[in-house]
Amino acid sequence: MTNAHIIEGRLKTEGIPTHLIYETAGILYATNLDGLGEVKILVPAEDLERALHALDQSYEDDDLQ
Repeated sequence: MTNAHIIEGRLKTEGIPTHLIYETAGILYATNLDGLGEVKILVPAEDLERALHALDQSYEDDDLQ
């Protein structure tokens, strides 16, 4: 879930709306058994390419100043 929130934040910074889908039981029991801990990050279809491009970018410390 932490990684999903990091990805969600990165996409929102780019102006891409997101929606997380997850099973509550996976979070409550901190498990990833049979998909219980799986988190899906949804973006609008028209923003998919832009989202993939944003997530493909890597940044160096100098880029973040």
